[in-house]
Amino acid sequence: MTIARRPVSVLVVVHTDGAQVLLLRRRQPFEFWQSVTGSLMENESHAEAAARELQEETGFTDDGELSYSEVSRHFEIDARWRDRFEPGVVENEEFEWRYRLTNIKGVELNTDEHSEYLWLHVDEAIEAVWSWTNRDALMQLKADLA
Repeated sequence: MTIARRPVSVLVVVHTDGAQVLLLRRRQPFEFWQSVTGSLMENESHAEAAARELQEETGFTDDGELSYSEVSRHFEIDARWRDRFEPGVVENEEFEWRYRLTNIKGVELNTDEHSEYLWLHVDEAIEAVWSWTNRDALMQLKADLA
C-alpha cells in the first residue's frame, strides 16, 4: 500500500556566490528542469526535508550553507501528480530554501528521479525552469545577489 504524500513540500535553490544555479532534469511524469524539490515525510519539519532532499538529489551535505528564505507559496497541484495525494487534495504549500556554495561542484545525481544536471547563470535558469514557484524563487535570488 502506497502512503499518500503530504501536500507540503520544499524547494531548494542551489546557487553559487557568482549567480550560478543548479538545475536538475526531472524524469517523471514528464521531463523538465527544476531545482531540488520534495514532499515532507510524516512528522518531518521543512528544515529537515530541505536537508534530506538536498542530500538525496545532489549528494550535498555540508559543502555549503542551507538557509530558509522565509518564503512559502501555495499552488494548485498539477493534475499529473494528484494521484500521489489523498482524494480531494488539490493545493500544496511549498517552503523555499537556498543552498549557497562558493563555487560550482559536481553532483551525485539521483538517477531514479533525474536524468541530468547543469549549472546555469540565474538569468538562464529563470527561463529554463518549468514551475512558476521555481521561477519566482530564482527571480528573488537574482535580486538578492545584485
